[in-house]
Amino acid sequence: MLHIRQAIIVEGKYDKIKLSSIVKAVILQTNGFGIFKDTELLELIRYYAKTTGILILTDSDRAGFRIRSYLKGAIPEGDIRNIYIPDVFGKEKRKVKPSAEGKLGVEGMDADVLREAFRKAGVLTEDKPAGDPITKTDLYLAGLSGTPDCSDRRRALQTQLGLPSGLSAASFLEVLNSMMGREEFLTMMEQRED
Repeated sequence: MLHIRQAIIVEGKYDKIKLSSIVKAVILQTNGFGIFKDTELLELIRYYAKTTGILILTDSDRAGFRIRSYLKGAIPEGDIRNIYIPDVFGKEKRKVKPSAEGKLGVEGMDADVLREAFRKAGVLTEDKPAGDPITKTDLYLAGLSGTPDCSDRRRALQTQLGLPSGLSAASFLEVLNSMMGREEFLTMMEQRED
């Protein structure tokens, strides 16, 4: 069982049930888009962001990214980190058919995949990646932002790293900096070109 200090924000009750089997933490559910109108829950999330910090773990589909974006804008201060699950196509056991995008959500993820997502976000250790942070310029020079076909190159690298393919350049930069330092990133990019 992983012990997590921060409060974890998930979309629904099945995500909460799944996560409760592998982590010991405060887990709050947004009830999908219900968070858009639930001012009491939003205040509670803001409280946790300021005190213990929050981890946002939503599905890697359009709805999940919309909830993440809303929370980021609605929480003006505090420690907010995103945990991303990879794109895994399939259907949750309890559902009759796959989701609209055909991807598994948090509830359908294998426990080891979820543990790895927390590790990649730097949550399971107090240590930050060694060295200087990766910058927007580094992404540009690597052809991962601001260049023709940058979305395709970024998507390929996201898949290689086990991240969802829908990350924006800014979100991808945030995740990379939680996973590695600048030197490690530059070395990885040089090896990809070989």
